[in-house]
Amino acid sequence: MNIQRACLRLLAGLLLGGLAAPACMAADKPLILAVHPYLPAKEIQQRFAPLAAYLGQTLGKPVEVRIGGSYDEHIEAIGRDRVDIAFMGPASYVRMLDQYGSKPLLGRFEVNHQPHLYGVIAVRQDSPLRALKQLKGKRFAFGDPESTMSHIVPHAMLKDAGVPLSALAEHRFLGSHKNVALAVLAGDFDAGAMKQEVFAEFAAKGLRALATTPPTPDHLFIARANLPAQEIEHLRRALLQIKDRPDAEAILEPLHNGLNALIPASEKDYAPLRRMMRGLETADR
Repeated sequence: MNIQRACLRLLAGLLLGGLAAPACMAADKPLILAVHPYLPAKEIQQRFAPLAAYLGQTLGKPVEVRIGGSYDEHIEAIGRDRVDIAFMGPASYVRMLDQYGSKPLLGRFEVNHQPHLYGVIAVRQDSPLRALKQLKGKRFAFGDPESTMSHIVPHAMLKDAGVPLSALAEHRFLGSHKNVALAVLAGDFDAGAMKQEVFAEFAAKGLRALATTPPTPDHLFIARANLPAQEIEHLRRALLQIKDRPDAEAILEPLHNGLNALIPASEKDYAPLRRMMRGLETADR
């Protein structure tokens, strides 16, 4: 969807009336919504502008989008309560949880009415490989080291199949899901990990699924631990009620194609991923 059109639709929806802001939220110091640098900064600002405008109108105070200089910086900023709201990927959230402890959870993605992420370890259609254990001695492509679906979960799957990274002939991080798909198609790697949407995009061009990841909870929003309880609750309610608004698509679609709602999140949703990531600490020892 065109971002400008999304913003215009959002403004029209806000004029129709939104949630009433609580009296405790004076329009003074802006709330900082922190986002990890998963796309160019300008694109992230455009994607999150409708959400920031909606939250600002709803809460009665401005909301500014701030982009972290790195994933580690982003994790530290929310971990040390230096920002008010943080948008995080599942793996980054687990890292933050292990380093800094619990934070209030505000909501997590539901994409195409599915509350979980899925990924694929893919090979070329003409590959003789039929099982993960056959990847010993092969070349494997990951996406970003911090990516849940193009690194963390597939890495754990390889380990569980008896293929530690040391058993591969080569493994490299190519930076993105699409780069992985293209590299496998080109024959530069024998297999690679990518999110399900990217696999679906490239399957007709010659990719085949070797394995599918277990379901993993999607991206989420969290708040700093020392934000007043009433503000946390109003933020949570504002995010969870977006799906019921006439301008919901204008707010949600720029964040992720097919994003239809933000749904309740709990720490236990991410417990399996947390155990998986802890297991990787000894994967190649």
